[in-house]
Amino acid sequence: MKVIQYTPEKLHTALVSNSQYLTKVYSKYTKEEKRLLEEGFHAGQPGSLFQLLTVHSDSDWILAHPEEPEDFEAFYRKPYRKTPNESQSTIYIQTIGSFGEVAAQTDQYMEWLRDYCQAFFYGLSVKLLPAVAVSETKCSFRVNSNSYNLQILTGDLLQFLKKRKPKDAFCIVGITMIDLYPKDSWNFVFGQASLTEGMGVFSFARYDDNFYKRSYAGRLKKHLQPRQKDYSVFDGYYTPPITSSLLLRSCKTMTHEIGHMFGISHCQWLSCVMQGSNHLDESDRRPLDFCPICLRKLQFAIGFNIAERYKTQTSVKASASHTTPHFTKPTEAFNASKLWVCRCLEILEKDQ
Repeated sequence: MKVIQYTPEKLHTALVSNSQYLTKVYSKYTKEEKRLLEEGFHAGQPGSLFQLLTVHSDSDWILAHPEEPEDFEAFYRKPYRKTPNESQSTIYIQTIGSFGEVAAQTDQYMEWLRDYCQAFFYGLSVKLLPAVAVSETKCSFRVNSNSYNLQILTGDLLQFLKKRKPKDAFCIVGITMIDLYPKDSWNFVFGQASLTEGMGVFSFARYDDNFYKRSYAGRLKKHLQPRQKDYSVFDGYYTPPITSSLLLRSCKTMTHEIGHMFGISHCQWLSCVMQGSNHLDESDRRPLDFCPICLRKLQFAIGFNIAERYKTQTSVKASASHTTPHFTKPTEAFNASKLWVCRCLEILEKDQ
């Protein structure tokens, strides 16, 4: 395992900047907010809120996709960075295909994701679009020749989302429990986005603990080769159970990808939900929230009060709102994150 560690001076520059103007902007944070943000300078030390970035194998994202670390100033100066405004301040979520055996289960799961997204991007509105069947997208699909599960083509889904994107949308994200592929030569892809057009599509299919097992219920008979445009193959197609770990992984992926819509690049400073990931183990190592540098980027883009954002996140992770008697919200995997947010609030509310 390799540990990536920057000096406190380097992290200070990444967070605050050497720019006189951006330093002045940073000075407007309260002393409690600065105390929280500057906790990152002590990452990896006993009791620290933030952890160092680690690389466990050559297949991890940082080694496979070398990128220049993006500090706050580089983010601020991006010419194509999207910022919400009065006329475009809503995040839309579009469900594609089923997320459960009954419609009520899909609706319940989507409400949980919406609530989490609303708290994470505190200050913006998050709305659910009516769910659509795969057939409504008119997308191409195939059976994966290695894993024998159904897959749908990302490019076609992005074209569908482009037509569905409301005028007041900051961005629109499509989510599905069906595996994805970007082109015939690729085995699969977790998701694909067009950041300039504010849209993306992502699959949670491979977040099922059993996906890579031969016993996976989504595997089709090897001889089955459905005809294009015959969408009946998706009728009753397997969707994994909504477990606590699947909900956690879904929240990570959704907030990570929407983070990109704001122009936030993959994080290479500290352990952060904006880290890139090439595989499930690497994705699971990511925390559920931002490091201080990425938090400042998001706060600058939206303008939220940091303490109020964390308070809202705490209530959502613990809440059983929108839970029906048949579908209890699986929050066990969120317990460590809830305790972490409470520690952040202790810093933010100290001496108040």
